[in-house]
Amino acid sequence: MTGTDARQDITARGVHRGAPDEPAVWSRDFALFFVARAAARLGDTMLPVALAAGLLEHGYGAGAVGLAMASTAAAFAGLVVLGGVVADRFSTRRLMIGADLVRLGTQSLAAGLFFAGHVVLWQICAIGFVNGVAGAVFQPGVASTVPRLAADVQGANGAVRIAESAAQLAGPAVAGVLVGLASPGGVFAGHAATYAISALCLLLLRLPPLPAGARAATGRGMRAFRGDLVQGWREFRSRTWLWGVIAVWCVYMIAVWGPTVPLVATEIVQQHGPRAYGLVNSALGAGTVVGGLLALRLRPRRMLRAGAVSLFAFFGFPAAVGAGLGVPAMAAGAAVAGAGMSFWGVMWATSVQTQVPSDVLNRIHAYDVAGSLAMMPVGQALAGPAAGALGAGHVLLAAAVVSLAVAAALLAIPPIRDLVRTDAPTPRSRKP
Repeated sequence: MTGTDARQDITARGVHRGAPDEPAVWSRDFALFFVARAAARLGDTMLPVALAAGLLEHGYGAGAVGLAMASTAAAFAGLVVLGGVVADRFSTRRLMIGADLVRLGTQSLAAGLFFAGHVVLWQICAIGFVNGVAGAVFQPGVASTVPRLAADVQGANGAVRIAESAAQLAGPAVAGVLVGLASPGGVFAGHAATYAISALCLLLLRLPPLPAGARAATGRGMRAFRGDLVQGWREFRSRTWLWGVIAVWCVYMIAVWGPTVPLVATEIVQQHGPRAYGLVNSALGAGTVVGGLLALRLRPRRMLRAGAVSLFAFFGFPAAVGAGLGVPAMAAGAAVAGAGMSFWGVMWATSVQTQVPSDVLNRIHAYDVAGSLAMMPVGQALAGPAAGALGAGHVLLAAAVVSLAVAAALLAIPPIRDLVRTDAPTPRSRKP
């Protein structure tokens, strides 16, 4: 789709860019959403430390950690498309609050199991699966909430990214301290509390109505439900840049991110302890803060091209851990990787939210998330066996090389490389 065609498509379908008198980014409601995302992210970045330290403490290995993470990812990736259809039919705010309350309960249960010392792998995986289902209901509403709360969509995405990154900076370090001073159960209890904060903020939030011209999903029964799925798929398939990124990202998830998360956690915890892992993950969070700040300042005309270039920076993270370098080198690699991933994330989210019509945005975002994450549980589940056969270091070095190939592939596809932004950059002089 050319830049002109995209603008005509957006104008015809009524994508919301904010009313003229709407604050560019900051308002009471966006601030509540900002806090909700930061709180949830704080808990999510504490979780890998708790899982790695807790399962290793109870005699499990890298494969068990990968399986526990994969149980959540598999449920999420498998059901998020259905969650997108539901989000286009019901109040996204209520769905998100309900999902947070479910995860408040599951993480409280996990905390009780670890406090009691009764840790069975299948139970932890079952809890993770329920969390994944709740996440599949929650996530589609995030994409449509941002453009309804702020006129400057890229600025809002950058601010949310900074909030999540700051939480990622603090979360692993806090988790490492809690594991050292208390137990993994304390981390799970803290994780449950973050979902309570998120639910409260969303409860207080007043979400503006959909823009004029947006069409909500209608009809009842399975036929209407299937019709909504088909319509979302057609909209998804009609955008080459969208499904092209997802296709490349499947490779990234199975060969790079999937094995990197559990293997980095277990390698650092086993060799340097949970506090070192917290430090490295905090460096990753610091890098993502920098990437978010860059995304607030830079307004590239071709956002996906700029984002793909930034992905080359991820190479240093798995390479440093795979090569067995010291904690400072691993932290430096994580920081640079975080900056690149964060900048890409803002460019990608803004592209989806501004190029896709608002009446199908939840479904398109669900297809986006499902496609992006479909291979992650495969990569996580295979991480342990691959590390056993080849060695964790070799698997991480291979992941580093594949990360470079993925960035190059994104730049090699013309519809991705040449996609022109459709939202008008907000003047810097405009006050919230």
